[in-house]
Amino acid sequence: MMIQRKIADFDQMVEAHSREIFAYLWRMLRDPQDAEDALQESFIRAFRGFPRLEVDSNSRAWLYKIATNVAYTQFKKRTHQQSRTTDFDETTLPASNPVQEIVEIPPALLSAVESLPHKQRTALLLRHYQGFEYPEIAEILQCSEESARANASQAVRKLRSIFAEEET
Repeated sequence: MMIQRKIADFDQMVEAHSREIFAYLWRMLRDPQDAEDALQESFIRAFRGFPRLEVDSNSRAWLYKIATNVAYTQFKKRTHQQSRTTDFDETTLPASNPVQEIVEIPPALLSAVESLPHKQRTALLLRHYQGFEYPEIAEILQCSEESARANASQAVRKLRSIFAEEET
């Protein structure tokens, strides 16, 4: 009975957060198949670690921490490859697919975000696209709150600088 309850709790957590984590992974990896693979791997790792998750823990931040680590590993694996751009027909996506909101982000912004260092990119996406507060970002990135705040701020400054250069 206890095992069934744990599995039900895990299933409920997955159901509650899978769409937003997929959208986050898509922003990180910029490829829907890579994002799907990373999501699957994230939930496999989460399932293995779920029995050790404390009852009072922030399960959302814990899942994002796992997803961030998986995305970073995948990103490192493909750094030797030429940067990919995703070309697909937005009209083929189902209306409930979270990728639709991502497709609407201008490609120049996605490219600029992709050029940021990993921690800055992650802090920026978690703060401005996923709605995390700095203490949660610090937990996900395994750094201090000040470092999380600094990474997000540096990312914004770099993006402003990139777009200021393009205007001149």
